[in-house]
Amino acid sequence: MRKFLVTIATVALVAGPSVAARAAGTWAWPVVGPVVRGFDPPSSPYGSGHRGIDIAASIGTTVVAPAPGVVTFAGAVAGRLYVTIDHGDGLLSTCSFLSATLVRKGDVVAADQPIARSGPGHAGDVQPDLHFGVRLAGQYVDPLGYLGPPSIADLIHLAPLAVPG
Repeated sequence: MRKFLVTIATVALVAGPSVAARAAGTWAWPVVGPVVRGFDPPSSPYGSGHRGIDIAASIGTTVVAPAPGVVTFAGAVAGRLYVTIDHGDGLLSTCSFLSATLVRKGDVVAADQPIARSGPGHAGDVQPDLHFGVRLAGQYVDPLGYLGPPSIADLIHLAPLAVPG
């Protein structure tokens, strides 16, 4: 029995940290924009709250996979489009309220690969946005803990200079 326990401990050490632990702070932003509504976990599985973040994005903006994985769902629920990606170790991401999906269930996707086009956001939202959620072992967690800092190239947009004349 003791040899069996040592073997399990050795395998755990060799395997290294889980996908979920390695993913923290490394994911690409699915769209670039300010967070217009943050994560507000529900107090119970069916309680009110906000199970993700909303990122401002014009309708039709390209949505990319935040990390590599396999598409487990791409389609409509109650007339609204969603894409869910399984990143392994019980870690899933979902982009919601889309105007179009670019992937299908079973597709293997890479980080930064286009997967959808953004839509209007939650019903009643004044500003269009992408709803982005993350679940770990079936529980909703704050997506900001998985997203890396946006790249400076994504944040800077140069405007043309007017030439006097």
